[in-house]
Amino acid sequence: MAKSIAKRQQVRRGLLLVTMLLFPLIYYFLSPYLIIDAAVRGIVNGSFIMFALLFVSGLIVGRGWCGWVCPGAGLQEACSAAQNKPARSGRLDWIKWGIWIVWIGGIIAAIIFAGGYRAVEPLYPNNTWISIIEPAGFIVYYIVIGLIVLLGLVFGRRAFCHYGCWMAPFLILGRRIRNTLNLPALRLKADSARCVGCNVCTRNCPMSLDVMAMAKQGKLEHPECILCGTCVDVCAKNVLAYNFGREN
Repeated sequence: MAKSIAKRQQVRRGLLLVTMLLFPLIYYFLSPYLIIDAAVRGIVNGSFIMFALLFVSGLIVGRGWCGWVCPGAGLQEACSAAQNKPARSGRLDWIKWGIWIVWIGGIIAAIIFAGGYRAVEPLYPNNTWISIIEPAGFIVYYIVIGLIVLLGLVFGRRAFCHYGCWMAPFLILGRRIRNTLNLPALRLKADSARCVGCNVCTRNCPMSLDVMAMAKQGKLEHPECILCGTCVDVCAKNVLAYNFGREN
């Protein structure tokens, strides 16, 4: 990887490291439980707002959150140093959708129980920007951390992104809507004529996708793609590139 190109990945990994270290501070804004707890009380809380923003971001940058910002992603990439085998994809990726559907059902039930939303409190329940302010709060936090690490060590790199992430469906749905409407968005493009079939892009993909097969087809479109740009940066033939626009 050329030094000038590698710098992009250094920046990306640096951002993931920073958000990973900030995870205890921002955890409540990403909590799947607190959105239900707040809904029962008729409150639009920080995680509700965050998940809505994630959906909107999916319209523009797909799963770019997963590749560049998510604190859980930073933890998973750290786990890859110990276990870097490809995670199995395909049907197993639907596990997170089953989890998500049950969770969304719980949120809807909570809203109905409360008779709808009546207040907006982004800092609920602590009324502070710091999520975990009591020792007991770390119990749930470390259970989540343990799950992310366990999946990565057992099933391979970014296994939690594939199987357990409750945020990924918001991004995938946003991406799917933008593709259906053919909205201008950040994408990856491929010049299939340049591809020599070296398979370096596939071997280095953090999401264990068959990037080379997509590159040969000239269409880099996959619901599990996180737009991290690793494939772009390891390709010596400049087959792959970022592009902002409509799908051809």
